[in-house]
Amino acid sequence: MQQPLYVLAEGSERTRGSDAQSSNIAAGRAVAGAVRTTLGPRGMDKMLVDTSGDVVVTNDGATILTEMDIEHPAAQMLVEVAETQEEELGDGTTTAAVLSGELLGRAEDLLEDGVHPTAIVEGYHEALRLALDAVDGMVIGDEVDGDLLRAVAESAMTGKGTGDVTADRLAELVVDAVTQVTEDGRVDRDDIRTFTWTGGSAAATELVQGVVLEEEPANDNMPRRVEDASVAVVDAKLDVRSGEVDSEYTITSVDQLDAALTAEDEERRAIASALSDAGVDVIVCSKKISDRVAAHLADAGILAFSNVKKSDAGSFARATGASRLGTVSDVEPADLGTAREVRVEKFGDDEFAVVEGTDDSRTVTLFVRGGTEHVVDELERALEDAVGVVTAAVEDGAVVPGAGAAEVAVVDHVRAGANAVTGRKQLAVEAFADAVEAIPRTLAENVGMDPIDALVELRATFDRDGVAGVVAEGQSGRIGDPAEVGVYDPAAVKREALESATEAATMILRIDDVIAAN
Repeated sequence: MQQPLYVLAEGSERTRGSDAQSSNIAAGRAVAGAVRTTLGPRGMDKMLVDTSGDVVVTNDGATILTEMDIEHPAAQMLVEVAETQEEELGDGTTTAAVLSGELLGRAEDLLEDGVHPTAIVEGYHEALRLALDAVDGMVIGDEVDGDLLRAVAESAMTGKGTGDVTADRLAELVVDAVTQVTEDGRVDRDDIRTFTWTGGSAAATELVQGVVLEEEPANDNMPRRVEDASVAVVDAKLDVRSGEVDSEYTITSVDQLDAALTAEDEERRAIASALSDAGVDVIVCSKKISDRVAAHLADAGILAFSNVKKSDAGSFARATGASRLGTVSDVEPADLGTAREVRVEKFGDDEFAVVEGTDDSRTVTLFVRGGTEHVVDELERALEDAVGVVTAAVEDGAVVPGAGAAEVAVVDHVRAGANAVTGRKQLAVEAFADAVEAIPRTLAENVGMDPIDALVELRATFDRDGVAGVVAEGQSGRIGDPAEVGVYDPAAVKREALESATEAATMILRIDDVIAAN
């Protein structure tokens, strides 16, 4: 009798065929269901509590999925979709996750009807091509101006803890920040920093033309405010030189000890003198400044910050135009940057430094204020989303109506195009349209409207006017033109959500064998 052949290690688990597909689809749909109620301006928040008791309250899709610590491999793919959307564009994470789950749900129905996964995948890709064409057809105008950018920023922040009163002002700060660092139509998002501080209201949030550092002076006797400052950024330890090998000196008299101490003090004093003679007013050092050197710098009227993180030192250099110095022995005027003002502010027992560069500063900071830590954290996430969408609108130059209007147009275009698709792929194309329609349906449900009635009205309004969305009004909503209330989204956000959701769903659908090693 033929002996059984064991290929997998003992304890390994294997799920094949429809069981594997059903398990993966169920995991993906569960992830989408976890964030569905957070979609839109009236979406609900989630409270996430980790094992150490830390609490996060948010309706940001990427944050929710990351904090949930999801382990299922198929579900993790949807988390990666949200994370990629967040990193690339800053917004649309919940849309991408919900759409992925809907695509998987519609595919499951087709699988039960006997449609092969390959046909579904091919149909989804054909539908994606039609969807992207529809998004391009919804682009508004030829140029994205300041008013449109502010509307994009405000749309991204609405419902994310900013409050309707402050969202307008925060949107203006975001647009100013992005405009400040835009060069040749490109934006380096690393040049836009956020610095959070608990205390005050969200209305106290401001834009600093420079950087804010959680640093305090290296010596208490240093000045707390320097105007029209010449700035040096140093990447070297400011103290007595030390040899690269261990060595010992034998001292046989008090005079020799005094001479050694005097020589060391003179060397420290020379460091401060060299910087003072070079006209330096402020020093940011990424390494240690010894207490004695700091004291000599204070005597010279120089404000210095020690052990600053290299990333912060780099931002400081970009904000002031300073060069990164590896030594302070030969400091040239061209090596120094300039700042309109450098000041040390104190809130409670904590201090931080505010460095305001010039009007053409290459680095800006959104100084975020809020009454509680949870409010500040949510404001920071909202502002980062707004920075992402404004950046996308500036670089791509294309904006579409928000409030689900783009998705309604996609649904109409894909269904019309399905008639030209032959075979079983046509079923997948129609299923894709049904999945996309879940976005406006969810928006309507989250603002308190009846989802069925809302879909009927959306279709009728789109057929009549060519544009229809779920417009939030007070604590409820209505069907109308999002442009009338200034709700816009970057076209790049819509494209990325459609592409990434389709890619994740089709990747999961292709899996028919799951092997879990012991």
